[in-house]
Amino acid sequence: MAIEWDRLGQPSFDRHVEALLYRMFDGSSGRVIAVNGRGGDGGIDVQVTADAGLRIFQLKYFPDGFPGSLKSRRTAIKKSFKRAMQHEPVEWTLVVPCTLTTSERTFVNNLANGQSVTVSVLDRTGLDGGFSEHADLEASFTRNQLREAARDFNQEQALLLGGNDLVDRVRALGSRADNIDTDWTWDFARRGESVIRTLRAKHPLAHEVSPITLRVTGRTGALGADLTAAITRTLGFGIAEEVTLPPTTVESLTIDGPAWLAETVTSPMVVWKPVPTAAGAGAPVEVTFLDTRGAVTARYAGRLNTIGSGGLGASIDADICGARMQMMLPFDNTAAATLRYSFDLEGREPAEAIKVLRLHQRLLLGGDLRVTINGQHGGSGQLPSTGTPDDLRQVERLLLYLADLEVVQHHCEAYFPAPLTYTAQERIDLRVARLLIEGRCVVYPYARTLSLTLNGQDDPSVRRFLSEEPLALRISPPDHEITIGARSLDIGSVHFFHTRLTIENAREAFAALRNGHGAGKKIVLRPDRGERFRVFLAGSNDDGQPLAPTPLGLDGLTEPT
Repeated sequence: MAIEWDRLGQPSFDRHVEALLYRMFDGSSGRVIAVNGRGGDGGIDVQVTADAGLRIFQLKYFPDGFPGSLKSRRTAIKKSFKRAMQHEPVEWTLVVPCTLTTSERTFVNNLANGQSVTVSVLDRTGLDGGFSEHADLEASFTRNQLREAARDFNQEQALLLGGNDLVDRVRALGSRADNIDTDWTWDFARRGESVIRTLRAKHPLAHEVSPITLRVTGRTGALGADLTAAITRTLGFGIAEEVTLPPTTVESLTIDGPAWLAETVTSPMVVWKPVPTAAGAGAPVEVTFLDTRGAVTARYAGRLNTIGSGGLGASIDADICGARMQMMLPFDNTAAATLRYSFDLEGREPAEAIKVLRLHQRLLLGGDLRVTINGQHGGSGQLPSTGTPDDLRQVERLLLYLADLEVVQHHCEAYFPAPLTYTAQERIDLRVARLLIEGRCVVYPYARTLSLTLNGQDDPSVRRFLSEEPLALRISPPDHEITIGARSLDIGSVHFFHTRLTIENAREAFAALRNGHGAGKKIVLRPDRGERFRVFLAGSNDDGQPLAPTPLGLDGLTEPT
C-alpha cells in the first residue's frame, strides 16, 4: 500500500522524509542530522555531511505544489534557499510531496543562478522510489492506514497491529499446528529468515501409536573418518553428541509417518543429538580393571552423568576421579569396547593429579574392565591398547614428578597445585629433595667444586688442611631451598661431603698464609677423579650403612658420579 502523501500533514510528512534520508545517507554516505526548527532552522531541515561537503534538504509540505498563482509559497522557498546559502552547501534539495510541473521545476532550477551550488528536487516520484527500496520502512509507516482499512472491513485479525497482536497470532498458529495430528505437533521459532520446526510428541506413546522414521541417503564416499566415528557414537551407542551432516554429504532425507509430515528433502543439512537418559544421574559409578586371569588390578570411583543405548551397544558417561569418561560397550561381548576420555591436570595438587594420571595410564594400556552403577552391573568390555611406548614413557615421567612433589610438599607442609612446566634443574632438584627426605644419600649434580675464604689465622690445623694430600670434608649449610614453579621450598639443613678432596691452589694459599697474607685468600676444593659432592639431609636416621649414593633414576639423565 503506497503512502498517501496528500493526506499526511506537515508533521507526518517531515517524519517520513527524515526517516527516508537517514536510510539513504547515514553511515557510509555521510552523517545525517534533522534540525529542530523551534529556534529557527537557519534554512536547514535536514543536513547531510559527507566527504564531498554539506548537502541541505529543505522540506516544504505543499501537496498541490507552488504554482505562480501562489506567490507566498515561492517566496517562502526563496527565503529558505537564501538562508541555506549562508552555510555554503555543495547541494541544496527541495523536498515536496507532489509531482512538479515544468514551471515549478524551472523556478527551482533558477534559484542556482549566480550561486556555486547544485540545486535539485526530491518530489513525490523520488519519494515513492526511495520508499520502494526500503520496503520495511514503508510498511512501518503504512500500518496506520492499513489499521484503519482493516477496521473499516472488520479484518483487524488479518494484520499485525502491535506486540500483543504478534503474540496472539503466534499462539493461534501454534493451536492450529496442535490440531493437525492427535499424536504429534510442531513447535516453531523464527531466526532471521530461517524458520525452525521441532517435532514434538503430544503424549508418551506417540512413537508407538504413530511411528515416524527418518531415512538419510548419503553421498557415496562423502563421509570422512571423523563424521563416520561421530555417527557410530550417536546412533550406535546413544552418546548425547550433536552431529551435523552438511548438504555435501547427504543426498536426501525421507520422513516416513503421517501424511501431513511425510516428505523427501534433497541435499538437506541434517543435525541430530540423541536425548540422554537422565535417570540415575549422580549415581555412584565404579570402573574396575582386571588382569588376564580376571583378578582385580585397580578400581576407580566416580559419578554417573548419563546412560544411552543404540544399535551397537550401550554407553555410560561419567566423571571418574575428576576426569570425563564416555564408555561405549558393545552388545557383542567379543567386540572391543571403545572409550572417549578427557582430563585436565591444570590446577590440581599432586595427590589428585596422580589419581587422574594413573587412570589415564590404565586406559592407555587397555585390557578388561567392568562398570557398576549404584552397585549394579552396568556393563563390561575389553579396551584395546592405544598407548605407544613413547606415550607410556611420558606418563611414567610425569607420575614420578608428581610423586616427588607430593613427598616434598608433605615434608615442607606447603601445598599448591602442581606446576606442569619446569626446567631441567628444577626437576633434578626436586628428585634430589625427595631422596634426601627419604633418608638417602645422593650425588648432587651441580656441586663440582667448593670455594672457601681464609681469615688469615695461621695454626697447625690450617697448615695440615692446606697440604696437597687428598682430604675428607663435610660442609653443613643451615638450610637447603629448591624452586618449583616460582615457589621456594626449604627442606632443612643438609650435609655436603666427599672423602677425597684436593685443593687446587694449596701451595699458593700455604705460602700466603706463611707470609702473613692469608686473610681473604680463596681456596678451591674439588672432589678427586672429577666426581661431585655427596649430600644427605641433616637428622636423617642412621641405618649404620655406608653413605653409598642412591641413583636419581630420572629417564634420560646420565647418573652423576
